[in-house]
Amino acid sequence: MNTDNVVLKVVDLKKHFPVKQGIIMREVGSVKAVDGISFDIRRGETMGLVGESGCGKSTTGRVILQLQRATAGQVFFTGADGETAEMTVLKGEPLRRMRRKMQMIFQDPYASLDPRMTVRDIIGEPLIIHGVVRGKAVEERVEELLKVVGLNPLFANRYPHEFSGGQRQRIGIARAFALNPELILCDEPISALDVSIQAQVVNLLEDLQARFNLTYLFIAHDLSMVRHISDRVAVMYLGVIVELASRNDLYKSPLHPYTQALLSAVPVPDPVVEVNRQRIILQGDVPSPINPPSGCRFHTRCAIAQGICKEKRPEWRDATTGGGHWVACHLVP
Repeated sequence: MNTDNVVLKVVDLKKHFPVKQGIIMREVGSVKAVDGISFDIRRGETMGLVGESGCGKSTTGRVILQLQRATAGQVFFTGADGETAEMTVLKGEPLRRMRRKMQMIFQDPYASLDPRMTVRDIIGEPLIIHGVVRGKAVEERVEELLKVVGLNPLFANRYPHEFSGGQRQRIGIARAFALNPELILCDEPISALDVSIQAQVVNLLEDLQARFNLTYLFIAHDLSMVRHISDRVAVMYLGVIVELASRNDLYKSPLHPYTQALLSAVPVPDPVVEVNRQRIILQGDVPSPINPPSGCRFHTRCAIAQGICKEKRPEWRDATTGGGHWVACHLVP
């Protein structure tokens, strides 16, 4: 794997949530939301992270930012100044300083904005907390950010309930950009928006990336949108990454049976191709993350699973010998 100019490196990251029962709340198990994933993101690129609901995508983003502490594993962030920090061991003031370089755009624009705060207060809050600017300069910076995301600066005195969903998400984007971060985690930023608005928000994110040389981790379940915006795509299933490749390689030549099933569900605008192509229907439900299957997590729903798939966890390897197409499957040569 090429490690040149890597901004974020995730190594064997795990996040388990304890399950407790009884009067004394004894721990009886754990939800293995993220269970040993590794990948890196290079400066200026967009990494897409896709998978079914509940597979651990959003938890991965939150653990990277240390909004939730990791159970195990490491997260290395390298800033533009060349300084590398291990996020999972940072606490207090060092962690707060690193968060200036890493921000998140949340999924629900209706829940992520405080209804009691004006737009000026929402966008200006990180500027004040981190001591970037003060006084009149805060208002000037807020007005500048509103212009950047395509909103009227005169809206600064309004409250979130006065805006549409797309406008609220633009406010959330402005807040994320307030501190000039280097890495932005987009946690399904368009899933709660109307289809007509989704393209506008994605185009805005692409324009801002080109303008400010940003790096994105784009978490979503809309495979067509991920193909549009991402340079590389990672496919997640039940807490683990099963395949990672460049956008073109993944969509043209998926190697993992789960990726093949996902892509077969994406509509094709050509009616001739759509009629003739084969749809892969997965049998059964996604197993519980409290008690995931042994070996390959996907073997209970895989049509080609063999004995080794049930017994041994597949190795995470580059199937193209340096080509960057990573997969975790025993049956891929």
